[in-house]
Amino acid sequence: MAEPEAAAEDLDALIDDLDYLPGHFHLEMQLNFEPRSPASLRARDLKLQREGLRQELELATALQRPAVRNLLGAFAFYLEELDEARERFLEVARDDPGNLNAWANLVHVYGRLGQEEEEEECVARLTALMGLAAGPEAAGDPQVRAARCLAEQGYAHGFDVGCASPEERARVLAAGIALYDKALGYSQQVPMEEKRGWYFTMATLFIRLDGISLELGSEEQKRLPAFNRTLALLRQVLKSSDPHHRAVAWCYLGMLLERKDTFSTTPMGVHDYGYSGTDPLDCFGKAIEIAKDHPSILNRLAKIFHFLGKQDMAIGTCNMALDILSFVSLYWQIHIRAYLHDLERAKMGVGGMPDRNHLACAKADLEEVVEVCPGLKTYLDIGQVRHLLGLGSQWLAKNLLYARLGLATRTERNKALPLAS
Repeated sequence: MAEPEAAAEDLDALIDDLDYLPGHFHLEMQLNFEPRSPASLRARDLKLQREGLRQELELATALQRPAVRNLLGAFAFYLEELDEARERFLEVARDDPGNLNAWANLVHVYGRLGQEEEEEECVARLTALMGLAAGPEAAGDPQVRAARCLAEQGYAHGFDVGCASPEERARVLAAGIALYDKALGYSQQVPMEEKRGWYFTMATLFIRLDGISLELGSEEQKRLPAFNRTLALLRQVLKSSDPHHRAVAWCYLGMLLERKDTFSTTPMGVHDYGYSGTDPLDCFGKAIEIAKDHPSILNRLAKIFHFLGKQDMAIGTCNMALDILSFVSLYWQIHIRAYLHDLERAKMGVGGMPDRNHLACAKADLEEVVEVCPGLKTYLDIGQVRHLLGLGSQWLAKNLLYARLGLATRTERNKALPLAS
């Protein structure tokens, strides 16, 4: 018994000496802690975040995809979809054999599945990649692998679930930024374009953190250093070759220039980085100009405008996407959200009756969608809109019809799918 105990002590000592640990399952995120909400609610939150990540994957560059896929695997693991989790991590490892997080995550999954041989193989591969053991896998720069490992971990903190308070969310976001800072310490050999992708995510985390600070009424002197640093990060992102990053960076810059009025004096970063005479609307305009040929980026901008309360800009941006696409994506959702937002304000007595024209537009848009791309969700969405329109006795019959049509569509599609080999 003495030998296993000594080996365990040696392993603990080795881990204590490491400057970082690969993998996602040890990170201090609520995702990895004991759930405080019922299992059904946690599963719902995980699925919602996973859906958001899948949308991120569509916009991600090749350099960003390992970070997204690793996190998708972690969500699958906590949803008890172990085979899906394993496949996600293996996918990353096949495309990027030097990805430390993928191998560390596979160790965790194989341990849960009780596959000891595969678990040991992954441990051996991981130790070699980290330079802790000899092996052909050790070729390449371990500093670059460490930097990418830490950056992926920082990225994960932007998608945590289960935070019970703004303070908890702020702590998680700050931890993500700290991991990116640590990654930059290893990044001397990382290409600049890749680092600009990190700067983009860091700026996103900083902006969300500043939003929480505003919500909590934090002192402006505590907000000021992060605000100025965010401006510096965005200045670098604007040099990126990725149109998604550049467009959203201009949008973020417009947001920050609007927020500068929340300070008693204009932050020095605004002057230092040459934005003193820049109008926020000009920034939003440049974002739209960059995205004008990219429907997915236009939809991302529309979502940001919507959450900023700029509904006219959101709808206008969706209209631009509609000129490119043959079907509606976010357009009808903007109308519904605008209507529900106005409805809630009316209930609280702080606004007039909501404009029902939003509902009529949403209904027309969805009926256009269903002609091009019929599906169960679209039919059910039409039913919801008709319900909000209050079409009386017609609603139930129509909704049942839409549900039957949707189920029929889903069945026909499933019949057309090839059988798994």
